Amino acid sequence: MPTNFVAVAEEGSVTKGAQRVRVAQSAVSATIQKLERELGAPLFSREAAGVALTDAGTALLPEARALLSAERRARDTVDQVRGGLRGTIRIGTLHSIGARPASRGMLVIDLAEILGRFHVTHPLVSFQMRSSAQGSAGHLAAVAAGDLDLALVAAVDHPPGVRMHPLGAVRWSFVCSRRHRLADASTVRLEDLADETFIDSPPGWGNRAMTDRAFAGAGIVRSVPFEAADQDTSLGLVRNGLGVALLPRVGSEHEDVAIIDVEDADLDLPIAVATPTDRQPSAATSALLASILKAAGRRPPARRGNGGPAAARPS
Repeated sequence: MPTNFVAVAEEGSVTKGAQRVRVAQSAVSATIQKLERELGAPLFSREAAGVALTDAGTALLPEARALLSAERRARDTVDQVRGGLRGTIRIGTLHSIGARPASRGMLVIDLAEILGRFHVTHPLVSFQMRSSAQGSAGHLAAVAAGDLDLALVAAVDHPPGVRMHPLGAVRWSFVCSRRHRLADASTVRLEDLADETFIDSPPGWGNRAMTDRAFAGAGIVRSVPFEAADQDTSLGLVRNGLGVALLPRVGSEHEDVAIIDVEDADLDLPIAVATPTDRQPSAATSALLASILKAAGRRPPARRGNGGPAAARPS
């Protein structure tokens, strides 16, 4: 019963919640109605756009999540006794963490390859991979709330209840059209960009937080009329003269654009795996985390801990 309630609450829709748990919508609705009768209070308000939690539903949600976590831990305990890793790992993914071992400055991490090898070794472990419309901020909130077991994030900050396991950092550079007035510059400063029209990621994305902070620190208010969720879209807008952007050098090389270092700002974006601090990970999650850190050349974490070292550039 908590599974259906949590799924609907997180999806904001009975239909999407039913699809997530792979149960008929009518069955999910009936389960929630039964729970509401037992508790004597409505848990959702029905709206045209979906459903929203009532005060009672909001109060119940963390308790329901805790029940699901306890149930998963119980299964993990039994599975370990039976032998072999089992269970499902819920993973938050970034839109673009590329596997580019020959490229300088980009993080060397191929999640698909890691998961493929992990599946061969541990075939009884399954994965649920999710992206977030709120970028890394959405993943961090989901990890803290218990909705994800781990997540790849690009973030300069993280909320309480989350531990960051650094993987490396990606350098962002100034990118403009070859027709731009700064296209032939060897380097630029933030003040050179004060009057530019910017293309950037939506709020909540790690690189957006990084660049907003850099410009705010320089006392510059940017104009950002264009928001794009991926590097290729941003690059296309830059190439066609609609604005400038801060993007990774790798993946931005094109004959129609210039890529220029910014000399007076820290634009190294930390990349990390986020895990919760308030609950013990399953054996499968711990094993996958160790595989990811090993692939990035990092040392697996101690079994417990609340923090991690500062992110460093990969060697």
